[in-house]
Amino acid sequence: MTNLIGLIFLGIYLLGIWKFISGYNLTNFNRQLPTKLMLALLWPVLLSVNTSYRQNFTKALKGRKY
Repeated sequence: MTNLIGLIFLGIYLLGIWKFISGYNLTNFNRQLPTKLMLALLWPVLLSVNTSYRQNFTKALKGRKY
């Protein structure tokens, strides 16, 4: 059972990375690869503590500019 829960969380984490990277060009963040990777890998933490990141993450997921 714990393996299943772990796989579900891993799937959600990887899906978040993929969706964020797919819409990254719609955000206000720096376009350099190291910045893109860091922001993509740390998305759960940054999403919970940073309002600006949360707004940009939403832009990336929805695929449109506000």
